[in-house]
Amino acid sequence: MAYVIGVDIGTQSTKALLVDAGGAIIAQHAQGYQVDTPRPLWAEQWPQVWFDAVCECVRQVMAKSAVPPASVCAVCVSSLYGGSGIPVDADMTPLHPCLIWMDRRAGDEVERVKAGVDLERLYDLTGNGVDSYYGYTKMLWLQHQRPEVWARTRYLLPPNSYVNYLLTGEVAVDHSSAGNIGGVYDIKARTWSAEAMAMLGIPAAMMPERLVHSSDVVGGLLPQWADALGLSAGTPVIAGGVDAAVATFAAGVVKAGDHVAMIGTSMCWGYLNKDVDARHGLISMPHVYNGERDNYIFGGAITAGASVSWFRDEFCQTEIAEGRAQGIDPHVLLERRAQAVPPGADGVLFLPYLMGERSPVWDAKASGAFVGLSLFHSRAHLYRAVLEGVTFALKHNMEAGARGAERLDERLIVVGGAAHSDLWMQIIADITGYPVYTIVEEVEAALGAALLAAVGTGMVGAADAERGWVTLAERARPEPQAWACFQKLYGLYCDLYPSLKPVMHGLAAV
Repeated sequence: MAYVIGVDIGTQSTKALLVDAGGAIIAQHAQGYQVDTPRPLWAEQWPQVWFDAVCECVRQVMAKSAVPPASVCAVCVSSLYGGSGIPVDADMTPLHPCLIWMDRRAGDEVERVKAGVDLERLYDLTGNGVDSYYGYTKMLWLQHQRPEVWARTRYLLPPNSYVNYLLTGEVAVDHSSAGNIGGVYDIKARTWSAEAMAMLGIPAAMMPERLVHSSDVVGGLLPQWADALGLSAGTPVIAGGVDAAVATFAAGVVKAGDHVAMIGTSMCWGYLNKDVDARHGLISMPHVYNGERDNYIFGGAITAGASVSWFRDEFCQTEIAEGRAQGIDPHVLLERRAQAVPPGADGVLFLPYLMGERSPVWDAKASGAFVGLSLFHSRAHLYRAVLEGVTFALKHNMEAGARGAERLDERLIVVGGAAHSDLWMQIIADITGYPVYTIVEEVEAALGAALLAAVGTGMVGAADAERGWVTLAERARPEPQAWACFQKLYGLYCDLYPSLKPVMHGLAAV
């Protein structure tokens, strides 16, 4: 029997799966860790944390399965969007923590780019805009604020590329990770953009020459890792890609118009399209499957599940204590109480801008808000308002994306931790107007990485890959009364940000 291993490096945990040729999960393991947030709006991680987690997860799935090492045909690693990338020196030693996707410190660099670069040309070359979300603005922050690091930097490597280098000794960057950096990648030519980098002042030599597709073999596993991981030396290591796109692939998204919302710590809604236009306010990169032809275009909220966790941790000590006493997740208690609250949370709206906001707002100084509060409202109202607010942000991105889409499928697939909530799935259906489907297997990006490994080694052909290894289940359909209510509230939600923007920016300056 032949097997593959798929690994996903997430923001707060890494997961690995051992999967057979039919897509059945034989063993899985996850390991958690924390994001470092040394200052407000900063978010960074040292890559050793990721590599240690990858090694432990692979070691554990091999130990749990007792599968012979020679039966594992390949390993593939997907990862969170690594922002700046990991600055490494000539010896490939990390010089600074990676400024990850949620880091918003590069505000001054954004203003410099806007003032000094031909933005229309940058949009046309890269298919992406200007914001502190993008990796190239974070690179410029390192250049300006950490010149001693910049002077020693040989490469800036996405997380999965760095892990692949440690495993194989080979340096390569997959096209999805390169495109997601923005600013340095030519979305039409499918290569690094020397012209864009010259405009920005980023040396082209800092980008590894070897660009690969997500299902390509980067190299073979080095002997020094074989025994420690329980694998055979020379086991092919597949390139992988950005987790949001890999999760989309796991959900069976392989043709133009297919679209998926991945709702975990953040929210990414994305669809496949051949053409890109940065002016729609979304992010573009080559897809992880058929990436030479198709683009994955997405937008999202920085704090989606993070908004829910923040509310739970800061305001729901009663439910946390009750959950601990009853041996259940406090979210179960919060959801039960919120289900008694009608759609619209009795007039409370929530803006989920707790770390600034990405698309289509693109404002690092945006901040969160509850609006409409009265003495009548309870924690249950606010909890429901948080779920609704994140979903309004989802709809906001879907409307922006629809302007550039050839078509959008009649169903919306939702993956990530939010899929555990029946209430949230119904809210998503009611606000977006789409029937909502989720993946029965609940393993998303790690399973997508395993499928890329199977494609890259020829274990599965194109037809099987496009059918996928997941089972979709319908979870919710829009309820007409709730849909009508949310249509009115969505207009008010969209009015909130421009109305509150002066206040938000004023508070950010205090």
